[in-house]
Amino acid sequence: MPLEVEIARLGAHGDGIAEAPDSPLFVPFTLPGERVRVALGEDGKHAALIELLDASPERIEPVCPHFGTCGGCALQHLEEATYLAWKRDLLVQALKSRGLDAEVEHVRPVSLGSRRRATFSLGRDGRGVVLGYRRARSHDLIDIDVCPILSPGIVARLPKLKAALAPLLGGRREARIGVTETETGLDIVVEGVRPKESALARLAGEAGTLGVARITVGGESLMLAPPTVRFGPAQVKLPPGAFLQASSQAEAIMTALVTEGVAGAKRIADLFAGLGTFALALAGSSAVDAYETDEAALSALVEAARHTPKLKPVRTLARDLFRSPLGGKELDLYDAVVFDPPRAGAASQSEMLAKSKVKRLVAVSCNPGTLARDLRLLVDGGYRITRVVPVDQFLFSSHVEVVAHLAR
Repeated sequence: MPLEVEIARLGAHGDGIAEAPDSPLFVPFTLPGERVRVALGEDGKHAALIELLDASPERIEPVCPHFGTCGGCALQHLEEATYLAWKRDLLVQALKSRGLDAEVEHVRPVSLGSRRRATFSLGRDGRGVVLGYRRARSHDLIDIDVCPILSPGIVARLPKLKAALAPLLGGRREARIGVTETETGLDIVVEGVRPKESALARLAGEAGTLGVARITVGGESLMLAPPTVRFGPAQVKLPPGAFLQASSQAEAIMTALVTEGVAGAKRIADLFAGLGTFALALAGSSAVDAYETDEAALSALVEAARHTPKLKPVRTLARDLFRSPLGGKELDLYDAVVFDPPRAGAASQSEMLAKSKVKRLVAVSCNPGTLARDLRLLVDGGYRITRVVPVDQFLFSSHVEVVAHLAR
């Protein structure tokens, strides 16, 4: 039976929240102050929007025709200033939950069409092959022909990519397709299928006309040109499936903030260094030790550093910082430390940093919750938070990237 409710606030994932008698009711694609007619879900906590009765003055027309059907974006219907303020508040609240009252700067935005990597699903429905994303709150797929957040270079190739990749499915129901735009062409990683040799040979013949630099299927790569990206002055060859910041615009903002946070340091440790996103930029003026568990990423970093003139020494060290965090005298070698862990954060490493004598730290995170936990450990160890900057790397989602500066 349909219900009429009023949306009171936005939740942490971008859903509108109505105060129902028994529990809060989460209604996607709604805004505070709106009256809506909804269909209650089976769990009694979620509802689907049926009709918008009274719209918020902050509601705008979404930029994508798939919005509301596609599950990829949560907030295209909210005007920009309010949307960015909401993202900033996610970080403010995460810090306050740990008793941290640091000043949070305004969110640094990125533009439409700035995302250079995406993961699609390739599958079949009753009408044929689909290359796209999940429907909102569903396992079903929707075909994507436009995506305003994605690079136009990826979007323009989607129809041809779908046709070229379809034969790889064989008898399988679905495959995952990772697509990254690099300086030399698209880097494609296909997972979840074991295609026939004939299908791979056909795809290899079409790759050049698709603007594809490399295709990796089942760990085996067909390479037409090495996929490369640039970090600072260095050109880096991208290993298949390697982590890369989603937006080059956001990456540039974060790199500038990281560089500013360690300016003047003679020797820097870059923890969870990956491919050298920060290490190679910092090596223009400082000696850098890059610690990372992924040896393929470290090899790419080493090769890039070797072929880049005028860099200060870059040393790479393979190390699992979750199991074996840097500590004691190891940390005391450095004037500054940068750390950019996965979403789980770096609690063990933060505990060791809190005991160190390192004068300056820069923390980079895609998870305000785990960042706040780690910052609490560092503040309790004697550090002061001197700057906190959110970056809207993931447009129209509830995710926010953060760069924080700390000093003793």
